[in-house]
Amino acid sequence: MKISIIIPVLNEQAVIVDTLQPLQALRKAGHELIIVDAGSTDNTPKLAAPLADYVLEQSKPGRARQMNTGAKFAHNEILLFLHADTHLPAQAEQLIINGLAKSGRQWGRFDVRLSGQAKLLRLVERLMNWRSCLTGIATGDQAIFIPKNLYNKIQGIPEIPLMEDISLSKKLKRISPPLCIRTPVITSSRRWEENGIIRTILLMWSLRLAYALGISPETLKKYYH
Repeated sequence: MKISIIIPVLNEQAVIVDTLQPLQALRKAGHELIIVDAGSTDNTPKLAAPLADYVLEQSKPGRARQMNTGAKFAHNEILLFLHADTHLPAQAEQLIINGLAKSGRQWGRFDVRLSGQAKLLRLVERLMNWRSCLTGIATGDQAIFIPKNLYNKIQGIPEIPLMEDISLSKKLKRISPPLCIRTPVITSSRRWEENGIIRTILLMWSLRLAYALGISPETLKKYYH
């Protein structure tokens, strides 16, 4: 089985090369790397082009829309949705393919490790990973992967402006609990560090609670930004 790695981007020139370079071995092994750009005004598409199989620039802004664009274009059996500031672990493809085959689970995600050194970030990581496996809800930072036939069965990712990962997880866990791969992806902690770790925790918890109580993603996006 082969994997299509789909990366939605918008003005990510500062990180995109560092993210794509370690993925070149996967390309050589026959896995596919698809960049979906939502109108970057910097050099993101130009920098990504030699390091990806495809750079799709026709997508309108919106991460869910970008991921759906990439998924519909993808040619391989498994879809892996990766953020532009997230790095896969070594042998990620074997962890996914073998994990799905042996576990009987139909989709999954990785544990996450934040890139910063602050001790409080270690607690954040543990809570994120524990909560995700307990609830069956994955976040986009955890590199969600889905067989393409299952993606088609659930009719893709809900195209909402925020919480698309939560909505997707809810659809998927009705079919199967996630495969929780303990080997972590490394994702940037820049958001936590720039906005304050405690403040970011409170913001994310508040947004999740509001979404659970029925507040629309359109309203929540205003507070997120």
